[in-house]
Amino acid sequence: MDREEKEVKEETAVPETDPEMETAAAGENAAEAAEETAESGNQAETAQAQDGQAESQDGTEPEEGAGPKAEKKGFFKKKEKDQRDQKIEELTDQLRRNMAEFDNFRKRTEKEKSAMFEMGARDILEKILPVVDNFERGLAAIPEEEKESSFAKGMEMIYKQLIKTLEDAGVTPIEAVGKEFDPNLHNAVMHIDDENLGENVVAMELQKGYMYRSTVIRHSMVQVAN
Repeated sequence: MDREEKEVKEETAVPETDPEMETAAAGENAAEAAEETAESGNQAETAQAQDGQAESQDGTEPEEGAGPKAEKKGFFKKKEKDQRDQKIEELTDQLRRNMAEFDNFRKRTEKEKSAMFEMGARDILEKILPVVDNFERGLAAIPEEEKESSFAKGMEMIYKQLIKTLEDAGVTPIEAVGKEFDPNLHNAVMHIDDENLGENVVAMELQKGYMYRSTVIRHSMVQVAN
């Protein structure tokens, strides 16, 4: 009976604890807790990085101090905008230059066309003036008794029509007799002394001169007094 009670006591007895084993177990528990804390921190950083990447993909602007990657992206955006503005400015300046060159070309072309028209009209008028001279000589040669004839009146009407047509085209005769000699309008071929006339005054017109608008197409051939 004593032996059985002894065995029961040994089985139910609480085992004594070893201090060194308790210390080792506490250390292992602390290390496991530290590892769990570090793993939780890494998971939090990974989640934050993923959130930042998602915001970047959504097109939102990175906040100030978001990191070198955001600063680099903003730098390239600013550089691209500056290059675009510079290109627009260059094209605008080139357009202004082309418009100015075209305007100068248009004015130059109009001036050349006007000059060519003036040259062509001058050439034709110079060829018509001898015909006018012959009309005047023919009318001057008609005897006084025949000036009232139908033939003489018809010739005079044709002459007046020709002169009127020339005047409408801008051709006007140069006044000479009694005017002061002007080398720009008159061509002196003879000199005469006449006390009734002043110095360098046109005494006689030998051939009538004409102007086309503001230019001389033929100088007056004149005799100058004194």
